[in-house]
Amino acid sequence: MTRLRRTVRDAIYGVAVGDALGVPVEFKARDSYRIEGMIGGGTYGKPAGTFSDDTSLTLATANSIRICGGIDVDDMRERYRAWLFDGAYVVDGDVFDVGRTTAEALREGRGLDGERDNGNGSLMRAVPLAFVDGITDAQIEAVSAITHAHAIAKHACVIYVRLAQRLLAGASVGEAIAEPVEGRPFERLSGIASFSRDEISSTGYVVDTLEAALWSLATTDSFEDAVLAAVNLGDDTDTVGAVTGGLAGIVYGYDAIPRAWIGALRGRGIMEACLF
Repeated sequence: MTRLRRTVRDAIYGVAVGDALGVPVEFKARDSYRIEGMIGGGTYGKPAGTFSDDTSLTLATANSIRICGGIDVDDMRERYRAWLFDGAYVVDGDVFDVGRTTAEALREGRGLDGERDNGNGSLMRAVPLAFVDGITDAQIEAVSAITHAHAIAKHACVIYVRLAQRLLAGASVGEAIAEPVEGRPFERLSGIASFSRDEISSTGYVVDTLEAALWSLATTDSFEDAVLAAVNLGDDTDTVGAVTGGLAGIVYGYDAIPRAWIGALRGRGIMEACLF
């Protein structure tokens, strides 16, 4: 059976749902809680269905592509700054959960490239890039480098976008993930499905986030199970959920996302305005 062509809506709603599921339990220890659906309260005291910076910056990326018709790094930077300083792309205008590297880079107007600047703040917003025809690795890296300019963070974004494109082209999850990535620190990715849950870290380090997302996708067989596996890993739950959700949205489609989760998601009007 031929799969229906996926659109950016599938991926962005996947990001937002995974993000919102993870927001209430961000930084909690693994197995100290159990997420089974949208809840409120928790880490930030937000109503159920509230997305965080992961989705806001994904929307800013998508909106820039929509308006510019492609990749315009300067335009994206200004949209990211509008998010941080003016509350654009944010439910209730309340900007919360801002990463250190992202905040410093946007204040200084340049990406940071130190070893400690390899958080997941550029990875989490990257999935719209997979829908840009003819996008180059250099363009993907340049988008990452708006905030995260270290080679590891940039390469993580390239891996993620190319994986998303293989899924868009019809590859199975196993086929898409099995393509080897040479060299440290990405050498575990192609065999990630063989690792146990205890061997997966879910921190804000970009390599951990990418591994956790691919593991969650590769060891489940539905959108719901993939994102729940991700957010129940603990630690950086919203971003691991968002990165997993972007890929799971491509694999399973918008219609596979539980209706109750879509219904609980806040800010859908903001999301719809940014689709291309």
